[in-house]
Amino acid sequence: MSHALVELREKLTAMRLYVLVTGDVAKRLPLEAAKLVIAGGADVVQLREKTMADGEFLVLARQFRELTAKTGTLFIVNDRAEMARLADADGVHLGQDDLPVAEARKILGRGTLIGVSTHAIDQARRAVADGADYIGVGPVYPTKTKGYEQGVGLQYVRQVASELDVPFVAIGAITLERLPEVMAAGAKAVAVSSAIIAARDPKAMARAFKQKLSSAVVGSRL
Repeated sequence: MSHALVELREKLTAMRLYVLVTGDVAKRLPLEAAKLVIAGGADVVQLREKTMADGEFLVLARQFRELTAKTGTLFIVNDRAEMARLADADGVHLGQDDLPVAEARKILGRGTLIGVSTHAIDQARRAVADGADYIGVGPVYPTKTKGYEQGVGLQYVRQVASELDVPFVAIGAITLERLPEVMAAGAKAVAVSSAIIAARDPKAMARAFKQKLSSAVVGSRL
């Protein structure tokens, strides 16, 4: 395993706050939103712009890469493995209907992180078996962002925390108020979008999340 990959995985294991950045949700330019959440303590930023044209997306992704390289923040591209490769991102995040992990690995090589969204324990087991470096677990609570009007609940977080030896982020309508019970279920890292980037002060909100994540008692191992 290369030194670079070891370093990426160490950052992944240490992550607490993972922020998904989408311009329409943030109501501001994606790069500006990224700067604010990184200043607030985000460990990982994911660029999630599903409808943006490839050329425009690549320019933006390279700007994200330049920013995160300076701050030491992990940079993940949503869905687009080829764009992740061209922008020299740290990784790509795949949904259940996106490329299989093995195909994404062919594009990205062994030195790049691959994350997979999972909504049930069988999907989580399969993602780990396929070689995912980390998984998303959720949506914990109902969310319209991803079209899940019913969340998978805290029990799924508990299952993953107790059964699988893989870094994971709990995701799905997680707010500051809900954060303690998510942590108590076994998650030490959460992925957040609108609760942070749509806030009046994304930097302050990111900082508030990070402080709680750093002080909360985790109910189980990661």
